[in-house]
Amino acid sequence: MTSTSMKRLFVLLIVAAVVVAFFATGLNQVLTLDALKARLEDFQALKAGSPVAVAAAFFALYVLVAAASLPGAVFLTLAAGALFGLGEGLLLASFASTIGATLAFLTARYLFRQSVEDRFGSRLKAINEGMAKDGAFYLFTLRLIPAVPFFLINLLMGLTAIPARTFYVVSQIGMLPGTAVYVNAGTQLAQLDSLRGIASPALLGSLIALGIFPWIVRGALNWFNARRVYRPYKKPKRFDRNMVVIGAGAAGLVSAYIAAAVKAKVTLVEAHKMGGDCLNYGCVPSKALIKSAKVAQQIRDGARYGLNATDPQFSFRAVMARVQDVIAAIEPHDSVERYTSLGIDVVTGYATIVGPWTVAIKKPDGSEQRLTTRSIVIAAGARPTVPPLPGLDQSGYVTSDTMWERFTQLDAPPRRLVVLGGGPIGCELSQAFARLGSEVTLIEMADQLLGREDADVAELARDILTKSGVRVLTGYKALRVEQKTLVAEHAGKPVTIAFDELLVAVGRSARLEGYGLEALGIDTKRTVVTNGYLQTKFPNIYAAGDVAGPYQFTHVGAHQAWYAAVNALFGFARKFKADYRVIPAVTFTDPEIARVGLSEREAREQGIAFELSRYPVHELDRAIAESATQGFIKVLTVPGKDRILGVTIAAQNAGELLAEYVLAMKHGLGLNKILGTIHSYPTMSELNKYAAGDWKKAHAPQGTLKVLERLHAWRRG
Repeated sequence: MTSTSMKRLFVLLIVAAVVVAFFATGLNQVLTLDALKARLEDFQALKAGSPVAVAAAFFALYVLVAAASLPGAVFLTLAAGALFGLGEGLLLASFASTIGATLAFLTARYLFRQSVEDRFGSRLKAINEGMAKDGAFYLFTLRLIPAVPFFLINLLMGLTAIPARTFYVVSQIGMLPGTAVYVNAGTQLAQLDSLRGIASPALLGSLIALGIFPWIVRGALNWFNARRVYRPYKKPKRFDRNMVVIGAGAAGLVSAYIAAAVKAKVTLVEAHKMGGDCLNYGCVPSKALIKSAKVAQQIRDGARYGLNATDPQFSFRAVMARVQDVIAAIEPHDSVERYTSLGIDVVTGYATIVGPWTVAIKKPDGSEQRLTTRSIVIAAGARPTVPPLPGLDQSGYVTSDTMWERFTQLDAPPRRLVVLGGGPIGCELSQAFARLGSEVTLIEMADQLLGREDADVAELARDILTKSGVRVLTGYKALRVEQKTLVAEHAGKPVTIAFDELLVAVGRSARLEGYGLEALGIDTKRTVVTNGYLQTKFPNIYAAGDVAGPYQFTHVGAHQAWYAAVNALFGFARKFKADYRVIPAVTFTDPEIARVGLSEREAREQGIAFELSRYPVHELDRAIAESATQGFIKVLTVPGKDRILGVTIAAQNAGELLAEYVLAMKHGLGLNKILGTIHSYPTMSELNKYAAGDWKKAHAPQGTLKVLERLHAWRRG
């Protein structure tokens, strides 16, 4: 047992001793209404003889009772009024109850908070964030309602991150009205027959109303703040639209679709191509290219499948033409025609928010259309981040957006391709072009690829790329570009890397300029600043997708769009906070790397205890049959329980395999449920079942198994 555990045990024993002593000495019999009334004259005589000593003893007893969460605090509050009168009694009871409550709060925090954090850290994260923002407000409203047991508030608040000083001050103020009621009643102790005389329905109703009052005040403040924000602008009496959506990427398309589905009048504005970056420059074209590159590699690896290995013969122009064909095949799903058929007014042009309820749309022919609207959803997306490297602008570099147009014109893949950035985009495209014949050098400033992943996952990614022919340079900081040469620094020394094409893939930045945000004073800090409901400073203006963050995934943009659209259309009745508890992510290398929930590193950084179950892909029958044995699955669970904290899968089709865990985490299903689910044989999905089986094996009830062993031996005779 550690020294900290010993200290906690010692504190727990002290609390237990106080509780035992309280009942053993009969103090619990003294702190009743009848006992107080019977001994009131004796207490008053003692007070008359030693007023300071009695007041001090009373104060200490009250603090002790409150600190140990013992029954009797109500009766001590009555006694304060009976013995010391309203003024002095209120002073003693108010401070004693608050000090005692704070001691109970600190005791609960010391004894239990760490173990609760270890078990429920991921769930408590959102609670702690809420407490950091509004904890004082919530505590204050609870303190105003004596119907809520104060000792329970003390203990539960100790498990949160609310500062002790805040707890004390808010408790001192919040408990004062209820304490005053009971102290005042104590001044008339002789006339009381029961506590019902104090806690009458009318009085409790009044105190509950007092507790609700801060919420009314808060609502009023929100209303006044909204009035203040909107004051410079004239609100239209009638609106042209229920909603205007700016941007036709994933978030914008889904927002407009939802609005049309509930029969709202909606306009969708897009300046360039429907479908946004994902369809035209990102997810769709990159996955088409990755597939062609994978097939090319399979041709080289023919011997692995009992076939003749050979170098693939292909036209790079044809490969890039196929990429465009794939985009063209999917385009109708996101087309103007389709969304117009759904009842959406689709307008091509540049949208500027010129007022909280007004959007100006500049069309390609130079004309301008102005629309008034009840709500606006900003879904402007993001663009590739371009670092301020000297000489970069003169180098003819490309990004993950601009490379498609440039490379479509090439007869062959770039002979020497330098990829700057070792995140998902950089890794995916590096492997694809290496498999298509380019000499690829991947440069990453950090010490590992895929900076958000664990070290073993990053090392696997490095191995994947290296085997595909990529030269991986981590710990290299780009300094400048000199014509067709990148100058970097590694271990304090300059290094030069020549290239024919330079692909910049260091991340993506939200599109924040040109939409009128600056003129309206809408806050931006790398993304549009929103609250939990995706509202900006103007409650009727929302943001969703890459422009809002915090995750730049197409599926998250679509997820946010539901909240933005529903809140924008129905927020007058009810609003919903965006839920980011279960967010999957996939890096589409071959094999793929997929994750949902916590990684090992994140769990350690957040101080969340976990158990790790790991199963290698090379033991899976289907993987062996496919000659796709590289990779692993690892599952983080709550210690001693099957509740899933996070999953990382590195395997063929990892993105598809991850969906089972996303479903399980979303709906609170544990590894026992996955283990008890039939998985078809032989499939890659069995990987999930075997990982659950490893967890089960590690938690087998050894005592029960020994008993069963003896039972079977006895039955054999």
